[in-house]
Amino acid sequence: MQNAIEGEALEQAARRLEQAVSRLEQRLASRVSEAGAAAGGAFDQDRAMLASELDAARAREKDLMAAGADASAALGRAIEEIRAALGPET
Repeated sequence: MQNAIEGEALEQAARRLEQAVSRLEQRLASRVSEAGAAAGGAFDQDRAMLASELDAARAREKDLMAAGADASAALGRAIEEIRAALGPET
């Protein structure tokens, strides 16, 4: 009978321990989820900012390429004008 009482007490203690561990796991999962959401929000903000900066850099690159092409064409015309002013080659 003593063993039966001790067995029941042990089973009750084991159930309480399992319940406590389960609550702890739930709280931990909740905290991890909250931390992930907070970090994810910061990550999303950083990603959006970097994407915006990349788009601006690409637009600037396109503008610089167009300006370079215009400068090259103007230089070509200037060379032709100088050659024409110097006369035919001898």
